Amino acid sequence: MNILERLDARLALSDEERMLLDSVKALCQEQIAPRAADYDRTGAFPWENVRAINELGLNAMFIPDAYGGAQLSYRCYLACVREIAKACASTGIIWATNFHAIKPLIEYGNEEQKRRLLPRIADGGLASLAITETSAGSDATGMRTMFTPDGDDIVVNGGKIFITNGDVADQYLLFGKWSKIDDPKSAISVLILEKGTDGLRFLGTENKMGTRASSTASLSFEGCRVPRANLIGKPGDGLKILFGSLNRSRPSIAAHALGIARAAFEDAVDYINERRQSGRKILEFQGIQFMLADLASELALCESWLWRVAEMVDAGEQDFGVEASLLKQRASDAAMRITTDAVQLLGGYGYCNDYRVERLMRDAKITQIWEGTNQVHRQLIGRSFLKK
Repeated sequence: MNILERLDARLALSDEERMLLDSVKALCQEQIAPRAADYDRTGAFPWENVRAINELGLNAMFIPDAYGGAQLSYRCYLACVREIAKACASTGIIWATNFHAIKPLIEYGNEEQKRRLLPRIADGGLASLAITETSAGSDATGMRTMFTPDGDDIVVNGGKIFITNGDVADQYLLFGKWSKIDDPKSAISVLILEKGTDGLRFLGTENKMGTRASSTASLSFEGCRVPRANLIGKPGDGLKILFGSLNRSRPSIAAHALGIARAAFEDAVDYINERRQSGRKILEFQGIQFMLADLASELALCESWLWRVAEMVDAGEQDFGVEASLLKQRASDAAMRITTDAVQLLGGYGYCNDYRVERLMRDAKITQIWEGTNQVHRQLIGRSFLKK
């Protein structure tokens, strides 16, 4: 048993969680992984995979029991993200976005909102997190989408870009600015916008380098009337909710990156154990052994920190933003390095799409960019050492 297999074996899961994870692994091996190359080639949304995931009832694992779910640990959720991303990075993004978008409703919504909105996601609905705009990427305070109160409604005007699940979602966790508050930070607010709302328009989806089967949409809001009952918290609570959301979604992005990295690493190991050069296995050359040792060390350390952050979340800790930033930054950088070196180890074959390491290298890149670019995370980590 190698070091990565030992890490997996020691993962602290309940018997119920272990059984679920085994079911996810079987689903990924039998259905999701075999379809991944074709979905990457066509860019079609992987509805077959979504239906298969819903047959396992996976959305229920992050929804409290009182609202139609069967809640399990954050650690188990991250393990499932890693396995699905390992099989198909696009499908991993689609499913993880359900968690990213719905967790703030669970954490900050009121009882009526949770009883009304959560069962749809528990039953397999798709959710979307709508933050980014042309004027607001890593700096969310630059957003211009406006929420204007009008009696029992909130009128929404504006637009969003780069929105995962944007064209297929049943519910959107939408961030914008409260029109009655002047300060750009204090004005940020958040509401749930539901599918079919008048004035919600899809402007198109992006043709991307990687994760091509995960739809990334541009949205327009033209006089959308949303019930005031869909406002999460109070006007101006959005920045607090945003930071709370990102601290939990960044480890999820790390799990996604590590799933991609693990797939590339395993493919490379298999190849260099079989491929021979000058009568010897490629893995018998010392230089290749050193290269593999570096990749394995980086992967093992990142995965160990993933489970450490999961332990903090499951223990109810609230102050883990820097730990989440460190994890996201290191895991995504590792994914890019490991997939790049996997292509190198496969040589000319690695550059051809007959082998999935070519796809994995393209899929890995986005993990360094979204949920805060890695430059932003380095700034957050470094800034934490400033003495007050």
